[in-house]
Amino acid sequence: MAISRLIRARKLDAAKLALGATLAASAFGATAAVDAQADSARQNAAAPAVSNRDARVNVTAQQVLDLARAQVGTSENASGGGTKFQQWYAGSARAGETVLRDGGSRAAYLNAPWCSMFVSWVGEESGARTQVGWDAYTVAHAKWFAANQRWGTEPKPGAVVFFSWSGSKSLSAINHVGFVVKDNGDGTISTIEGNTGNGKVEERVRPASQVVGYGYPNYAA
Repeated sequence: MAISRLIRARKLDAAKLALGATLAASAFGATAAVDAQADSARQNAAAPAVSNRDARVNVTAQQVLDLARAQVGTSENASGGGTKFQQWYAGSARAGETVLRDGGSRAAYLNAPWCSMFVSWVGEESGARTQVGWDAYTVAHAKWFAANQRWGTEPKPGAVVFFSWSGSKSLSAINHVGFVVKDNGDGTISTIEGNTGNGKVEERVRPASQVVGYGYPNYAA
């Protein structure tokens, strides 16, 4: 009788061990699936989104420049924030993606450098965002144009211009971004930029030698 009870106990222990192993494997699989989904989201946020390069928005370059110019004089506060461009970006769907890519939080964008957020805001408000792109990081913004085969060296009105103060032509060296107004024909370009000077939207004249390249939105004719 005692032997019979011992055999049953051993069988019960074996069953418990098997069940525990099954549950552990199931939990591990669920955790792995969640981790895989998170990794996928991070990779999607990190990769430049490629759109239809032949698509066109019903907005002209002049309309975009007019909206950008209307923002001239807008200034950040003493903390480097307080602009509508930063506030809009922090609440945007893109901010959620770039937080996954770069870390930090949405709130961090409220006082972050905002030149690329300015360009993105103008694209959004003008209806040209699918061609102007949106990002808070100038390098990623430039790579988006390159991935869509809309990258070059000609300063066209309405183009998005990317600068490196060192004169480098590497996308990874980009420091700043704005809109091209015109090529002055003397080695300089006229631009409209956010977060320039003392943290304002301003019209500037820049040497073309500081330009890394240009992104070309496909505007309406």
